[in-house]
Amino acid sequence: MRLLLAEDELALSRVITAILNKNNYEVDAVYDGEAALDWLAANNYDGAILDIMMPKLDGISVLRRVRAGGNNLPILILTAKSEVDDKVIGLDAGANDYLTKPFAARELLARIRAMTRAQSAQNSSEMRMGNICLNRATFELSSPTDSFRLANKEFQMMELLLANPRHLISTEQFMERIWGQDSDAEINVVWVYVSYLRKKLAALGANIQIKATRNAGYSLEEKP
Repeated sequence: MRLLLAEDELALSRVITAILNKNNYEVDAVYDGEAALDWLAANNYDGAILDIMMPKLDGISVLRRVRAGGNNLPILILTAKSEVDDKVIGLDAGANDYLTKPFAARELLARIRAMTRAQSAQNSSEMRMGNICLNRATFELSSPTDSFRLANKEFQMMELLLANPRHLISTEQFMERIWGQDSDAEINVVWVYVSYLRKKLAALGANIQIKATRNAGYSLEEKP
């Protein structure tokens, strides 16, 4: 499941991103309202988390513009503890829920699950290509003969590949989408995880493969 996080406090953004990544969410983090609008317009998300107080454009304005455009994306707003009016305005503007700072990780995860539940019910929890299936609820990669439960980064990488079959995804895109813009990880970590997935696909007898295109990236293709 892919989320957009718009939070201008860098330390808090990193904490939230780490919590979500640990729980198998793919997160794109931005730090102002204008960037949030741009990313929401350019990408498909399962939900968004918007801080109300952000530079360039506040969270309520972002929310109103998203709803004015007919987008029913599940949106959680983050508010200051004492700002009751912000909560009311946010809900009236179309937010699905709100969370006051500071908050516990368990509550954040519970509220995300609650607001995305209806959308998740509408979308299939399984992604398929060839004889391979990825279950987004159990994180299992399977074929008719066997299955593996993927680790967090493996799952996010396979989900991204299956969501974009036969399309090149650059190493930089993998780094940004899965490890985050502020990660200290070396770029060759992408190759390492591609290697892990290739071994699992081979063990499953997959009729699809992760193809590398020199100086361009990786794509999920049918085997010839």
